[in-house]
Amino acid sequence: MTPEAPVPASEHFDVAALSAPQRYKLLTAVVVPRPIAWVSTLGPGGEVNLAPYSFFGLMGTDPAVVAFAPGNRPDGTPKDTALHIGPGGEFTVNLVSAALAGAMNETATDFPRERGEARAVGVALAPGVRVAVPRVALSPAALECREVQTVTVGRTRVILGEVLGLHLRADALADAARLHVETAALDLVGRLGGRGTYTYTRDTFDLERMTYAEWRAGRGETED
Repeated sequence: MTPEAPVPASEHFDVAALSAPQRYKLLTAVVVPRPIAWVSTLGPGGEVNLAPYSFFGLMGTDPAVVAFAPGNRPDGTPKDTALHIGPGGEFTVNLVSAALAGAMNETATDFPRERGEARAVGVALAPGVRVAVPRVALSPAALECREVQTVTVGRTRVILGEVLGLHLRADALADAARLHVETAALDLVGRLGGRGTYTYTRDTFDLERMTYAEWRAGRGETED
């Protein structure tokens, strides 16, 4: 791509002027694919809540921080996940493989507060190590987290969590000593759009990052 390339036609949207449903429809169709945080938390009575969120990402590694955005119920009250975590609370982000996509979708159902999704759907759980919150036993990777800050902008709530521990399925480790992960073995899925469309992570390609000297050589530039 060069500066001389023609600029394709585009449509500009004043996002601030759109309604919340319009913004959701437009932006979730554009920011894709989105990884899925299948978040497990503990309710007041010890029931395990399990809900998926695709407004999610890894924000850094020193310390390791993840962010996800649990919204509100239609009546305006916080969803169970946000209520259970609270300040300094624990949660586990379970990553979703293709084999778990169906169960993940079931837990997105708006269950009553007193009914835990994990038990209702029949999702097998395993104990946490650094946190008291169980993880999804069949998840290929699970991040044990503790809330460090919750940022609220209007009606958008973003929970920041420090990653304290990582469970990784053995067949996804090519070399544990060297921390070499076979990412393809995780067979994770991502979210497309805002409703029921998902994507696999099986079709990949590699691009090597260049040094500035390599970039100049590729452009045929020489030293001054």
